[in-house]
Amino acid sequence: MKIIVDAFGGDNAPLEIIKGCAEAVAEFDDLSIILTGDEGKILKVANDNNISLDRIEIHHCTEVITMDDHADAVLKTKKDSSMAVGFNLLKSGEGDAFVSAGNSGALCMGATLAVKRIKGIKRPAFSPVMPSANGMLVDGGANVDCRPEMLVQFAVMGSIYMNRVMKIDNPRVGLANVGTEDHKGTELYQTTYQLLKESNLNFVGNVEGRDIPQGICDVVVCDGFTGNLILKTYEGVAMVVMNEIKSLFTGSLKGKLSASLVLGDIKKLKKKLDHNTYGGAPVLGASKPVFKAHGSAKAVTVKNAIRLSRDYVLADAIGEISKVINSED
Repeated sequence: MKIIVDAFGGDNAPLEIIKGCAEAVAEFDDLSIILTGDEGKILKVANDNNISLDRIEIHHCTEVITMDDHADAVLKTKKDSSMAVGFNLLKSGEGDAFVSAGNSGALCMGATLAVKRIKGIKRPAFSPVMPSANGMLVDGGANVDCRPEMLVQFAVMGSIYMNRVMKIDNPRVGLANVGTEDHKGTELYQTTYQLLKESNLNFVGNVEGRDIPQGICDVVVCDGFTGNLILKTYEGVAMVVMNEIKSLFTGSLKGKLSASLVLGDIKKLKKKLDHNTYGGAPVLGASKPVFKAHGSAKAVTVKNAIRLSRDYVLADAIGEISKVINSED
């Protein structure tokens, strides 16, 4: 299997991206990588940091899409960027999946207009799996304004992903809302509630924000505006909690002695709350596997995003989404 990776996407590119790719190919014998980006810079970074490029090829390009660029730069002004070239390679079948930690808007536009949507899908959606809760959030920020039928499609796609890739039988679907009663929320959420209730999905009803981290459902459905707020708040609280725990155990001799007794448990908790654990969010609804890694991705994040994209391909989740969506027409 061949995964295309944007070498210059994200805050820590290209070093952490290259390291993550090297770790991924070392872990999976069936995997090879195409890195898109400036070949000279990639080779220098690899050489300076003693990183093996075994089973990693480089597709040279000259431009980079920054976080300040408009989303349409991937299609118009920066066609020779590492992201745009990655999409073109994926579209032409030269790779099985594409991973980037770059500009979210540009990634979503490329997935929608360059790679195209699955037939019948109204909008692709960012779909991160949240640490601790182990639940998928759909949409995590791609679609600020949504219609009820879009949210139902998000629920279908999220259920298939959690079943096929995360191996959860009959995933529970919850609708993010301001209360659990069926009459809560705006017209969008009230209508969506009724549609989900009438669907064949394992719909468990409305879920409140405080219940999401407890894993009350496997797929949390919402519009992208709400989802992004949930996701960023979740990540922020996790960081605060870990920083407070660190201060507690390093602020005094008593704390340091206590830390030595529970260090293993603290590391397990840190891993459980860390967004790097899952690495990437699939752009569900794109006709080929596209993964968005966190903008601050480290090597482990990139490696895990590549692992997830590999699992996504092997599970043929896109084929199942297409079959289910188009059987409903």
